[in-house]
Amino acid sequence: MEFRAEARYVRVSPQKARLVLELIKGRRVEEAMNTLTFTKKGIAPDIQKLLRSAIENANYLSQEKGLDVDLDNLYVKRAIANEGPRMKRIRPAPMGRAFRYQRRIAHIEIALAEKGANGVATVVTDQTQATATKSKGKTAGKGTKKSAARNK
Repeated sequence: MEFRAEARYVRVSPQKARLVLELIKGRRVEEAMNTLTFTKKGIAPDIQKLLRSAIENANYLSQEKGLDVDLDNLYVKRAIANEGPRMKRIRPAPMGRAFRYQRRIAHIEIALAEKGANGVATVVTDQTQATATKSKGKTAGKGTKKSAARNK
């Protein structure tokens, strides 16, 4: 089961938000809260508030729907910052000119999941998939070369 919270139209650059979100990805919820408490970035309190909201969503669903969710086993499964609409602004420049600049806005999403019974999340990473694909490709390639050599 996945529990998520989303903050839309946050007045921060998505790039700056991603710097903080990378710190908490894959960590246990308690560890992520501690990390956000001591992070000196300006967006950290907003992300901590969003993480707290996701935890409360998990707590609410466990009580309302009767799900057996252990809040101590939750971890940050996904933490992303997408780009929102940009605000175009004009700054006065010398000699009557004007320079345009853009104020960026982010949509931030945090998703929590519960670790499995053995304490390990059942998530397949891209590296394991790539390794499996490479090993399959090598054996298939060798077999075709040998069969081509036999036919000659």
